[in-house]
This record gives sequence, structure tokens and C-alpha cells, in this order.
Amino acid sequence: MQALFNIINVPLGWILRFIASCFNGNFAISVFVFTLLINLAFIPLTIKSQKSTVQQTRIKPKLDELKKKYGDDKQKYNTAMQQLYQDENISMLGAGGCLPMLFRLVIMLSIYWLIVSPITYLMGVDKGVIETATTALQDTGVKIVQGRSELQVIGAVLSGKISSPEILEASKSINFDLFGINLTETPHFSFNIFGDFQKIWIMPILAFASQILSSLLSMRMQKKNNPDAPSMAGMMLTMPLFSLFIGFSLPGGVTFYWACSSLLGGLIQVAIQKYYGPHKLLSKERSKELTKQCDFEAGQIEKLTPKTED
Repeated sequence: MQALFNIINVPLGWILRFIASCFNGNFAISVFVFTLLINLAFIPLTIKSQKSTVQQTRIKPKLDELKKKYGDDKQKYNTAMQQLYQDENISMLGAGGCLPMLFRLVIMLSIYWLIVSPITYLMGVDKGVIETATTALQDTGVKIVQGRSELQVIGAVLSGKISSPEILEASKSINFDLFGINLTETPHFSFNIFGDFQKIWIMPILAFASQILSSLLSMRMQKKNNPDAPSMAGMMLTMPLFSLFIGFSLPGGVTFYWACSSLLGGLIQVAIQKYYGPHKLLSKERSKELTKQCDFEAGQIEKLTPKTED
């Protein structure tokens, strides 16, 4: 899977490495800034998706009329629908924002691999060295988690559990510490919360809290935009709880990225809704339609009004 995203991962890795060099190799700040830049880059796609959704809402009555007109004749309905999209200047491919969402998903998966593969993309260590270190760690009895082994290897090298001079030297350029929390560590949950508490527990809890906040903001916007829509409270809370559960089996760097992505994504979405909300965009579309209609009627009246000679 990782190999499939290397075409995107490598250039994004260069960007992440450059950002890290600007902040003295601080991994946490680099991930935060990188995530912010990615979310800002997605704003045009998000707005495009929003506009596509509004366009669908605007022509829905016309689509309903076509369904009534052609009934079960799908061929005639599809032909008429294509003509309607053409007349309304709406792209069939962009309708509903499917392509922007697909592109966003591909990028987000690539970012995930960047975060969990810092030895490859941040440090530029040879693949053979990484494989040797991974094997050495596995020989110590540690269970290697497929796809997240590099963070495990870094933690083992820095703690002295295994020896890898190349990785140790390269790791000096990257600081994985966040307020005393080592983001290469993986938390291990215990019901003895006070006795077995570890600082790394803060990371999955932070990811959970940020997703809860993002979900609450999303629910509020949904209710404001569509008061009659069914409540999605159960679904909104399911994902944060799931991320909290999974977060206790992932290195802190991954859950920190989740927290940054949820928090920044949620705040940017609120800003977009404020200026490009469905109601505002729909009002603008209807205003344009009324203006066109008024211009058309004015033109018709002008044609029918007899001209008087001076």
C-alpha cells in the first residue's frame, strides 16, 4: 500500500522535511504546520464541493419534474437530465463533490504514511538500514506493527534497545519530544489509571477531545443549515470513541496528527460555512436567476413597446 502512494509521498516528504528544518527539526510543530498547510490547500476543493451541493439543491425541483414526466423510462430520464445539467452549466463529474472528496482521501492517506514513516521521508535513511533495524527489534521479542514499524524502530534506537548508528545519527536532526512526551512511544492502557499513568496517554485523549469538538461543530452547522435533518449524534460520537480505542495501540505521532487534522479541519470548516454556507450560496444562485429573469422580461417588454418618433 505504501508503495502505491510514493509518487505523492516523496514530494510531500520533501515539504515536510523543509518545514522541519525551519523549526529546528521539531516533529510536533512540523506536523502541525504541515497539516495546516494541507487543510488550507484543500479550501478551494471544499468550496467547490459546497457549490456543487448547492447546485444540486437548486435544480432538485427540476429533476423531480423530469422523474414524474418520464417515470420508469430511465433512458429518456438520463438524456433529459444530461441536457438539464448542460443548460444549467453544471458539471456531471463535479456534481456532489465526488472528485474533490476522492482527491482529499488520497492525499490524507499519503499524509498518514508520511507521519508513520519519518525514517524514510524525514531522515532519508536507506531502506536496507531500516529493514536491518526492524529485524533487530523483532529479534528482541517486540511485535512489529505492519505500516507503523518506523516509529517503533526510532523509539527502540533512541532508548538504546537496539543499535543502529545510521538511524541514531539521522534522528539527531529530528526532535520527537512534545512537552516531555516522546511521540515515538505507543501507549499501553491500564485500568489502574493513577498508578500506571503514562504521559503518552495524553495523545489518544487529545485526539478524542479534538474529534469530539469537531463533531459538535459539525452537528451545530448541520442543524443550522438543515433543521429538519435527522440527528447524527450517535454517528458523530462513534468515530471519536473508536479513535480513542485505536489510539492506545498507535504511536503518539499518529494520534497527534489525528488531533491536529480534526482540530484544524473543524475550525476551517466553520470559517467556510460562515462565508460559503449553503443558505448564502443558494441565495446568491436564486438572486442570479431572478436577475436573469428580470432582464429577460425587461427585454421582452422593450421589444413589444412601440417606438415613438420625435
